[in-house]
Amino acid sequence: MFSAFMTNAWVIATIVAILAGVVGFFVVLRGSAFPAHAIPNGAFAGAAAANLLGLNTLLGLAVFSVLAALGIGRLGRRGRHDVVTALALVMMLALGALFLSRTTEYEPAIYSLLFGEVLGVSTTELLPVAGLAAASIAAIFVLYRPLVLSSIIPEIAEARGVRNHRMEIAFLVVLAVATATTVPVVGALLIFSLLIGPPAAARSFTDRPPLAILLSIAIALVTVWAAIASSYASNWPIGFFVGVFGAFAYGIGRTWAAWRRTRTFAPFSAR
Repeated sequence: MFSAFMTNAWVIATIVAILAGVVGFFVVLRGSAFPAHAIPNGAFAGAAAANLLGLNTLLGLAVFSVLAALGIGRLGRRGRHDVVTALALVMMLALGALFLSRTTEYEPAIYSLLFGEVLGVSTTELLPVAGLAAASIAAIFVLYRPLVLSSIIPEIAEARGVRNHRMEIAFLVVLAVATATTVPVVGALLIFSLLIGPPAAARSFTDRPPLAILLSIAIALVTVWAAIASSYASNWPIGFFVGVFGAFAYGIGRTWAAWRRTRTFAPFSAR
């Protein structure tokens, strides 16, 4: 499990977990779960296009995910946001299917892009992934105060000069870059679990944003590390364990929140 060929898997999974913990907190806080599901599929289409053209897969992931984010952000301003997001999801899936159908590596490519290949990550991929992750986290910290304000109280944010629409587009672009970083590791379909499960669990334990972000990172790390160990031991897909452990963490968080509410209101009900 800790042999030389597994080193890259542990390193890149740690990077992805930290990134998902930070960005995922704002995905949950802003109620952006649907875009967080749709944008990775845009990245999936980009990776398929890059594979077809013989280009770097990470480049295709980044370009298409950013285009999907900009499209959702711009068109969602003039129409229903959920409809625009759904149409972007359908179009990107269709493009991904088209691109993959034109390559001779159809089955391995679709499995890798949809479900991830963390155990097959090469050393040359570590630096680009680390760079994109660092850029995404840095952007979140630059936007932190207006992002929190526009997520919780958008009316007050507007009154203080924060353009909520611009903030939405900026966040979606950060989400797109984070997606490009994480799709090769856990896949387009299951990065959704990592961006939602641990942050949602963290919010169940605390309402303080800084503490919730740290807790989200910790839960994401435990989720990914446990998924790698379980995948290594069972030879089952790592994406399966990411989804299961993420949902389990959220279940624990909701159970804790319910128990805490019961403890809080018990003295009043006894009167």
